[in-house]
Amino acid sequence: MSRDNATLGTLLMIGATFIFAMQDGISRHLAGDYNVFMIVMIRYWAFAAFVVALSMRQGGIAKALRSERPKLQFFRGALLAFEILVMVTAFVRMGLVDGPAIFSVYPLLITALSGPILGERIGWRRWLLVAVGFIGILIIIRPGSGVFSFNAIFPMASALGFALYGLLNRYVSRFDGSNVTFFYTGISGMIVTSLIGAWYWEPMLPSDWLWMALLCVTSITGHYMLIRAYELSEASAIQPFAYLQLPFSAVLGILVFGDVIRANVVIGATIVVGAGVFTFLRAQQVARRTRLRSR
Repeated sequence: MSRDNATLGTLLMIGATFIFAMQDGISRHLAGDYNVFMIVMIRYWAFAAFVVALSMRQGGIAKALRSERPKLQFFRGALLAFEILVMVTAFVRMGLVDGPAIFSVYPLLITALSGPILGERIGWRRWLLVAVGFIGILIIIRPGSGVFSFNAIFPMASALGFALYGLLNRYVSRFDGSNVTFFYTGISGMIVTSLIGAWYWEPMLPSDWLWMALLCVTSITGHYMLIRAYELSEASAIQPFAYLQLPFSAVLGILVFGDVIRANVVIGATIVVGAGVFTFLRAQQVARRTRLRSR
């Protein structure tokens, strides 16, 4: 599909980030009363059903399973499932302001790890931006001030896990198509979360099942909108809009959950997001130069 509709692609990206922020809020609401493992397990059941139905329309299950790196694909999907478990825990412990602010460092972690894992060359400018981003994280958590707590480990661990997941996505794209990768994402996550979550099953109130259904719908809708956004527009045009999830989550946390936003979090998050955007734009600039030289 040609990427010739940047406006619609941008709108879909913004819509997806808004839905993901609402999804974070629903996850936090449910995880306040029920076990996180069970919540994420049920969410993955719906996600797995969606990828199976999608695969049936795109050539069948057998085609979707045909991977050149099936073990790596399964590990990549399982890693995402564990990352979601940790991130939902972070939302419960830290709220929707501090947790997402720390998590926003993941693009810089992708840059830092792309050299040793993928063998990509990272110039000094991008390394400088990575260092600036981590200064922003230090401003957010304020180590030594009494504000830093054990809870900050959860969004940091989640950011690291999501960065590794993103790098593995780039690696497996060298061997498998997006339909195969998407299928393994849902199925492996469903298997892993079911093996864990089944031990933590507990009855839910009928009203909470409605919230659970909404969580599943938002998960599927958000991922579909994200896929469509990248089909309709170049990544360089829409990727910076992904950072809108941070203010969306913060507003939801303040208005619904009574979270408090502190000046150091605003300053630190601005530095982290700014460094992330400039790192992405710098990577796109380097990629364009490389393509021009190869012609």
